[in-house]
Amino acid sequence: MSSRSALTRREVLMRAAAGVATLAVGTRASNAKTASRPNILFILADDLGYADLSSYGRPDIRTPHIDRIGTDGMRFTQAYANSAVCSATRTALITGRYQYRLRVGLEEPLLGNPDVGLPPEQPTLPSLLRKVGYGTTLIGKWHMGTLPKFGPLQSGYDHFYGFRGGALDYFTHRGATDDLWDDDVPIHQTGYLTQLLGARAVATVEGYAKSRQPFLLSLHFNAPHWPWEAPGDQAEAQRVASRLATDRNAIFDFDGGTQDTYRQMVEAMDREVGRVLHALETSGLAQNTLVVFTSDNGGERFSDTWPFTGRKTELLEGGLRIPALIRWPGRIRARGVTDQVAISMDWLPTLLAAAGTTPDPASPPDGVNLLPVLTANAAALPRALFWRYKANAQRAARQGDYKFLKILDNTFLFNVTLDPMERANLKQREPQVYAQLVAAWHRWNAGMLPEVAESATGSFTGAQLADHIGAPPATGKPDLGADD
Repeated sequence: MSSRSALTRREVLMRAAAGVATLAVGTRASNAKTASRPNILFILADDLGYADLSSYGRPDIRTPHIDRIGTDGMRFTQAYANSAVCSATRTALITGRYQYRLRVGLEEPLLGNPDVGLPPEQPTLPSLLRKVGYGTTLIGKWHMGTLPKFGPLQSGYDHFYGFRGGALDYFTHRGATDDLWDDDVPIHQTGYLTQLLGARAVATVEGYAKSRQPFLLSLHFNAPHWPWEAPGDQAEAQRVASRLATDRNAIFDFDGGTQDTYRQMVEAMDREVGRVLHALETSGLAQNTLVVFTSDNGGERFSDTWPFTGRKTELLEGGLRIPALIRWPGRIRARGVTDQVAISMDWLPTLLAAAGTTPDPASPPDGVNLLPVLTANAAALPRALFWRYKANAQRAARQGDYKFLKILDNTFLFNVTLDPMERANLKQREPQVYAQLVAAWHRWNAGMLPEVAESATGSFTGAQLADHIGAPPATGKPDLGADD
């Protein structure tokens, strides 16, 4: 934790203005070399379900600005998260590798583990882009380790405005503690967090436009993650804050929220996305900016995951399948839809290729470059994807149309193309396919770090969610037994 004192609002505004001015100065000498490189705006929602956008079928939520990314570009129908929870997926996203290769990828949550985080020496998307002249900024959620050892500025970002933990109240900006930062300085600001993040993103775009430096802007919203607070819900924030004084778990907000609150939270995020897209246009950057929108894992309590079952913390499709939209004017055709199977760790090699650079050979990605499929109408790439989640001893693998799934001692084989709800267990009907997938999972798992008892992976219980009747609390013990 920084020893510097918290800033006043006046100082915050002065810092913001200074940060934009710094961006405007940039590195003029590199402009000629980097002028043709696309800017990258990567927008990440938190716990957004597969069908929570209008373009994915949600009838009661309007998301015209996010949907426009897909209208102007391409929409994925088979995009997956690397994990059914947050920090593990973020680890895979920033490294391009299976999160289980790093200790931080085994920890969910990280609270109480100050010695665990994303190692600063690990090559990352921002650090690799920075090497070829990009300015790099993270606005929003980090959740991959705490100061003094870990943080965005230690892992390739030039600037950071946001929070380091797993969740933050939208008005008080508290999680377990006060957790709003400008670079490595704790700050206090008033306002609804979704709007604050959007405003800083607009200022950042305008600063990069003045400097003419190519940039990676990672805009990682906390919406629509709990606590369930829409714009104007300060009273709910105070209720949560009063309960936090005696119950640190009150931030989970199990007695809060409604479908309408959730709608307002998602629509507030959509408006901020619209503001940032408008800033690209008015700054003359839209035509040379690659924009991605996706989520860190499947949906939670108020999400729509249709046509899938399951949710966050579960390796059912609803916990893993996510919306993903990409726009790159002149390179990706408008109104495109792709059935390409993709996963979070694909974004690092894909975006590096768009920027004309390559991954670090000492840290080769497990993800693949999707640009040939997205820009050149190449045939879909065959994929074999694997997952592991310690709570309830979950394992999963997908190859072709088939998916192996294990939850506790129950094992399944599904054709998730024909049976997306994962109802018909084909394990006995297709024994060879089942055996092949199980064997492939074991071969893959042998190359990953083993599960550790002290990581705090969790799951929902019957006492917390009524649709989980009979589900007990997770034991927290790694599963060391057979998986078939």
